[in-house]
Amino acid sequence: MGGHDAGTHHQFTGIAKYFNSYTITGRRNCVLATYASIAALVLFFKLKPKKQKAVKSS
Repeated sequence: MGGHDAGTHHQFTGIAKYFNSYTITGRRNCVLATYASIAALVLFFKLKPKKQKAVKSS
């Protein structure tokens, strides 16, 4: 009765402590990081200034 990882003890250090596939918290952090990077890319391309065409003088 301890939850998903009852009986197994993983000792993670460094970035693996926050982003791993063994714990629910690690999986959630991976998903949130993925969603945040996709949102950042969408915002970057949406807010990037458009290139203006050169004005021809006739």
